[in-house]
Amino acid sequence: MLTITTTEALETFCNEARKHPYVTVDTEFLRERTYYSKLCLVQLAMPGTSDDEGCLVDPLVEGMSLEPLYDLFRDTSVVKVFHAARQDIEIFQVDAGVIPTPLFDTQVASMVCGFGEQVGYDTLVRKITKAEIDKSSRFTDWSRRPLSDAQKSYALADVTHLRQVYEFLSKKLKDAGREHWVAEEMKILNSPETYITKPDDAWKRVKTRNTSPRFLAIVRELAKFRESYAQGKNIPRNRVYKDDALVELAATKPKDHSDLGRSRLLLREARKGEIAEGILKAVSTGRDCPEADLPKLERSSREKKQVNPALADLLRVLLKAKTNSVGVASKLVAPASDLDAIASGARDVSALQGWRFEVFGEDALLLCEGKIALGAKGSDVKLVRL
Repeated sequence: MLTITTTEALETFCNEARKHPYVTVDTEFLRERTYYSKLCLVQLAMPGTSDDEGCLVDPLVEGMSLEPLYDLFRDTSVVKVFHAARQDIEIFQVDAGVIPTPLFDTQVASMVCGFGEQVGYDTLVRKITKAEIDKSSRFTDWSRRPLSDAQKSYALADVTHLRQVYEFLSKKLKDAGREHWVAEEMKILNSPETYITKPDDAWKRVKTRNTSPRFLAIVRELAKFRESYAQGKNIPRNRVYKDDALVELAATKPKDHSDLGRSRLLLREARKGEIAEGILKAVSTGRDCPEADLPKLERSSREKKQVNPALADLLRVLLKAKTNSVGVASKLVAPASDLDAIASGARDVSALQGWRFEVFGEDALLLCEGKIALGAKGSDVKLVRL
């Protein structure tokens, strides 16, 4: 099993990979103790039927540069194949500002090809290749060295089986004329904006029952400080303070260190130093926020959009019928929020654009306009033109 520990060896492998139409890629990383993922291993495989065309790249070796790999990622003549690519690509985007292009995500492709919603890699391998993956090394600490033979075999299997999965799905997409469906989905993964977490928006992820604009202003400032601090120190945001402590602070509005000391939920480390000062400043900023700048929580989609519940239910039936007929995962075509939006009169939703319009959107609009009806014939739902 080839394990690459020098930049020169990586360059040799990547130059060879450029001679092929695609290369499969996976990573192993840790994120429990850091804000950003720590890359611990990269797995690569060229087309073939054995492990000999694959390799493991150790980025933790001193003096190792991944620039030859990034050059391969920039080579548009070679398709880079991942499964559930988002976290892998985020690592390369954050570390080097590189997004592999062109990109193919087998999880997205499998949803287009009728394998269900967000199917796991193990399941996909079993269904397509009939192989079983040894899961004994799944919870490995990939930062520790040396790696055992079992760990290396497990890691390499993530890209060797992926070759057959890719070739199967790629052919199925081509035969069905759905290649452009997956290409549209890849635009999101190819956008650098997908991998940017903005501290100004961090408050929107905090769950709270209190919707007072002044309270939310303090939540916003506390979440913004926490996100910025965690990014700067490269530590998990919950190591700064957890959501329940954040909500408590927004409610108690501490003015000084003595008030912080009375918090029930705040970590001891957060009651002093930079974090304590940041908390007090954030609370003060939120408390003094001008009325015009106060945030507001969006109302629920049904409340805000005045959804016609009967029409929304009909759209759900239509979606199920249409996706069943073409073998595509329903949630990939239209999540519940899109259906509610359409039922309320909105037309600027993803379900009414691109390939989704072909599959579902066109008939959804006809249903809303009263130009088609739904009927049942046995276990099938039929569309009736009016």
